[in-house]
Amino acid sequence: MEKLTVFWFRRDLRIEDNCGLYHALKSGNKVFPIFIFDEDIIERLPPQDARIDYIYNALGNLDIAMKENRCTVGIYKGTPKAIFSKLITTYPIEKVICNHDYEPYARERDTEIAALLRAQQVDFETYKDQVIFEKSEVVKSDGFPYKVNTPYWRSWETRFHQNALPSFPSEKHLHHLWDAMPTSPISLEDLGFTSSTIAPPKTNTDEKTIDSYEEVRNFPSLDATSKMGTALRFGTVSIRKLVTKAAQRKNNTYLKELVWREFFMQILWHFPHTQKQSFKPQYDRIEWRNAPEDFEKWCAGQTGYPLVDAGMRELNQTGFMHNRVRMLVGSFLCKHLLIDWRWGEAYFAEKLLDYEMSSNVGNWQWVAGCGVDAAPYFRIFNPSEQIKKFDKELLYIKKWVPDFQDLTYPAPMVDHKFARERCLMTYKAALNQE
Repeated sequence: MEKLTVFWFRRDLRIEDNCGLYHALKSGNKVFPIFIFDEDIIERLPPQDARIDYIYNALGNLDIAMKENRCTVGIYKGTPKAIFSKLITTYPIEKVICNHDYEPYARERDTEIAALLRAQQVDFETYKDQVIFEKSEVVKSDGFPYKVNTPYWRSWETRFHQNALPSFPSEKHLHHLWDAMPTSPISLEDLGFTSSTIAPPKTNTDEKTIDSYEEVRNFPSLDATSKMGTALRFGTVSIRKLVTKAAQRKNNTYLKELVWREFFMQILWHFPHTQKQSFKPQYDRIEWRNAPEDFEKWCAGQTGYPLVDAGMRELNQTGFMHNRVRMLVGSFLCKHLLIDWRWGEAYFAEKLLDYEMSSNVGNWQWVAGCGVDAAPYFRIFNPSEQIKKFDKELLYIKKWVPDFQDLTYPAPMVDHKFARERCLMTYKAALNQE
């Protein structure tokens, strides 16, 4: 029987411009495409997780693209180690190819899979696909990683313009797919999930959105952002094509936001401990109040501050929150309520469709003041002033908090002036310790 190359879909759920898939299809073997619903991950998710719906539908779209070649994606449920142990004893697999994944769990998983395959004389290859520059490709002259975004951006931009982006036309080589592979139909119910009522936001990267991004991106009532986070997270869009499109416009604000994503990815790569610990270790001395009842009010959008509540209710109902509001609700949790940023990070990890560990951890540490390139600890957003600046006509608030003027709407759970002074005192006490 002819040798096979397995392509392992992960965070790259597309046929077009897929680096790893391209190399698999050019390997000289027929390609056996698979996706694994990793039990170590999905068992922690609620039964109606909209991200599972998103992945499942994306896999369906892959099948549509593959059907002309009498192929489909082999879908499996289990641990990657168990699945590969069975596959390599069942089929004549010579090579496994996938794209890089940079999160701490993924790195440990891939090390384990590489060792398993190597022991059975099966090659394991991974490729860069979900970023333009990775790991240590953009570093300081001394070889150390950047810890501030602005010089990182300048270096990134210089390097970007020095060389043309590669293209990987994987969609042109699908005739190398294995047309004899067994079908393995699997339903959401088989996976232990039911369909979610939450649909992913509609994406938009037209020229108007990119050109006006700097001018309107901070106003949550406007449908003025691209909402590409989920597509980037699961790789249903090519970052190379998106960056190329953004770089062709005169205003580079949107491009800079894409580079922030890579900045946080390289921080998590170089400093994986920041998944659970503050980048600035002295901030882990903060005596957080961590009041469960206050946290529940924040989660439910019942703080008595309409813009904070609007953001949390939008998140709970849609799996999305405008970025400006993300900064406000994060600051409110950490600084008004003195609740550990890790609590907020975990809640966002559960609710956000576009959850990306590196960006989420990076941004939560930013608002808490404890991360790289962070807002100073004494920067404390005033929720009322934020309304005046970014939702003065109350359009966003009226949409998500229609009861904000009702007698039943809660009073502010904490006075802003009091909260600010308490925060400053608490942070100073922690940071002044020898």
